[in-house]
This record gives sequence, C-alpha cells and structure tokens, in this order.
Amino acid sequence: MTAAPARVRRLRRWRLVAAIACLGLAACASRGTVFDIVHGTPAFDRATIAGYKADRFVAGRFTASDGTVLPYRLLVPDRIAPGKRYPLVVQFHNSGGIGSDNRLQVDTDAIARSWALPAVRARHPAFVIAPQFATRSANYDDPEHPAVSHAAPPLATALELVASVMAEHPVDRQRVYAVGYSMGGSTTWQALLAAPTLFAAGMPVSGIAPDRARAAALAGMPLLVLHGDADPENPIDADRAMVAAIRAAGGRTVRMREYVGLEHDFPGDLVPGDWWRDWLFAQHRTR
Repeated sequence: MTAAPARVRRLRRWRLVAAIACLGLAACASRGTVFDIVHGTPAFDRATIAGYKADRFVAGRFTASDGTVLPYRLLVPDRIAPGKRYPLVVQFHNSGGIGSDNRLQVDTDAIARSWALPAVRARHPAFVIAPQFATRSANYDDPEHPAVSHAAPPLATALELVASVMAEHPVDRQRVYAVGYSMGGSTTWQALLAAPTLFAAGMPVSGIAPDRARAAALAGMPLLVLHGDADPENPIDADRAMVAAIRAAGGRTVRMREYVGLEHDFPGDLVPGDWWRDWLFAQHRTR
C-alpha cells in the first residue's frame, strides 16, 4: 500500500486535532461557522487591477522617533465630508515589496492595488496606508519550514507612522484595520499583538501565525484568516493551530477560510472582494 503524501498526512492530523479540540468547545458544534472550506475557487484575475499602480496613491516619507525613515503610500477617500471620520486600513506588503523605491509595496501586492478600484472606493471609502519596509517585517523560526512568526524591528516604525496618519487625517479611531498577504499576513498577526488597543480587526492572508502561547492575547480580536491548504511556502498548519488555540482560549470572533488546492497565491475571490471588506468595515473597537 502506497504511503499518503506528506500534505495529506498533515491534513489528516489537523482534522483529528480539530475534532478533539471541538469536543471541549460547545461553540465548535457548528464547525462550519468557524472553519469555512472553499472548493473550486477560480484563479486570481490580475487583469482586474492591472492599471492600478502605486501612482494612484500619494507618496510620503515618515521619520520615526529613532531617525528611521519609512516610505509609504496613502490612498485617501474620493471625497472627505466635513466633520466625518473614515476607517483606516494598514496594508502590510509581502516580501516582494521589500525595498526603498516607494512603489513595490503597492505594485507587487494585489490587495493593496485593489483598494484603488473605483467600485471599492465608492463602497468602502477609507484611508489606506501602505508602508514599505527595507527589510523583513516578520521573521520565521525556520525559513525553509516556517511554523512560528516573530515581529521584526520595522513593525514598530510602521506603528509610529500609523499614529502620525491618525493625528493628521480624519480617521475613525474605532475602525483601524490590519490586512496583509504572505509576509504581510504574518506582519498582520504581529501588529495585532503589538497594538491590541489600536486595531478593531485584522485579516492575515497566507501568513505564518505567532507562537500559539500568545493565543489568549488575541481572544477578543475579530479575525478573518485566509489560507490555501496546498501552500508550500507558508504552510497552513500554523494558522490552523493558532485559530484553534484562540478558540480554546475563549475567542469567539475568529474565523478561518481555507481554500482547497490553493498554493501560495491570492485567493480568487479577494478582488473586488466586497464580502470581506463588508465584514472588516463592520468591526468597531470597543472604547
């Protein structure tokens, strides 16, 4: 009898662990409300955002308290009504955006570019800030087989930048969100841990979760975790285990969406993606 592939064995182990965990959690009785399994997701259509480059965002450079200079791009609402405050999305880029040209963090990131789509801007008016890191914003325990992420120093500079943007623009302080793909997904996890009173919700996509010992710190944070189950670069096991740990710690505002057969890529339903943006913008931080 031929042995099952490693990925299949990991999936079987995960299902067994999840089933055991659910026995002790009444809320897991309806597993589908926490773990959504998506079959047949179409390939991501990059033509949708082909013309939406970094030039659609205003360029800026921020100098942190330690002298570090951080380039960034800022998208502002089409129209800012007097007296009105708007959500702020902090868009963390993938490793392809590392640099100092103040372009790659948008041009290589499909989610960042999608915020500039006219239909998205009309339905979800918001400030969207995309900082560019010169080095990694999240590191892994094992670069070849990552299971745990750790915050890197540039994250602290980005959080200073966020505070500066909030002071200069009409931002709704109860509606600040963290979003990111790949390294940006890992950074999203770390940002929520680093500034839990800042963010109202987060959506890490295809990232690597933090140490599961930190799960209790995220038990009250609304989370939408997206990942392909065939991801060879950032294996899904880390996110699965973290979501289960958050649930075990009492978290009831976390949800995971698994894409069957998706490797390390953007899920095809992310753009225009009204479904996840509607969820994100509905989250408000408790005063």
